[in-house]
Amino acid sequence: MTHATVVSSADLEKLKAFDSCTISNAIERLNVRPRNEGFMSGDMRCQFPKFPPMVGYAATARVRTASPPMSQRCYYDRMDWWNYVASLPEPRVMVLQDADHQPGVGAFVGEIHAAIGTALNCAGCVTNGAVRDLPAVQALGFQVYARHTSVSHSYAHIIEFGEPAEIEGLKISSGDLLHGDRHGAIIIPLAIASEIPETASLIRAEERELIEFCGSAHFSLQELSQRMQGMSPNCDLPWPRR
Repeated sequence: MTHATVVSSADLEKLKAFDSCTISNAIERLNVRPRNEGFMSGDMRCQFPKFPPMVGYAATARVRTASPPMSQRCYYDRMDWWNYVASLPEPRVMVLQDADHQPGVGAFVGEIHAAIGTALNCAGCVTNGAVRDLPAVQALGFQVYARHTSVSHSYAHIIEFGEPAEIEGLKISSGDLLHGDRHGAIIIPLAIASEIPETASLIRAEERELIEFCGSAHFSLQELSQRMQGMSPNCDLPWPRR
């Protein structure tokens, strides 16, 4: 990713105003990718569901924790990793694929990693592995998506960074723009990022009007059908739009 391919700070702030489900609806409405792609599924869990939405560019790495690193270097002294994170546009999200046969033996991210990440303007971390020190990480305002928790780092170390990482079937490349909240995380296509806030606002207004109709004395199935047809984009439309 080149640093020229970034979203304006104003648009990033607008994206934070929406929940991830509405962001997903807007991406579907703009019809740029299949609807079963681009988001996390499976056993990933948002550790801090009350946090506001997280937005940031992916800093990717593959890690292991079950066995010692070949170089005997722990993650603390990997300044090459931290320099890579700092080279990406802000804000950032650490994306860590635990490549062990059994992910989550040890926790790569805890209080120290979250503190360094926060200093580097990382909004959070996404991993199929384990995390720990959750009260301290929460106090930092650092969002975490993980499959496991662990009391130990075990042999946590980086295998490689800057290459695509796969989290629960979602392939995330370095510099991808992520949006996440209590529902999960989704990749925002950079080509339409600036269009999403307006589309999301329109969808919100449509949904609010429909909900008000459902609670009114004028509700009927006939009118519901008409309204739903007007709101629902055609699932059979070809993609991508552009």
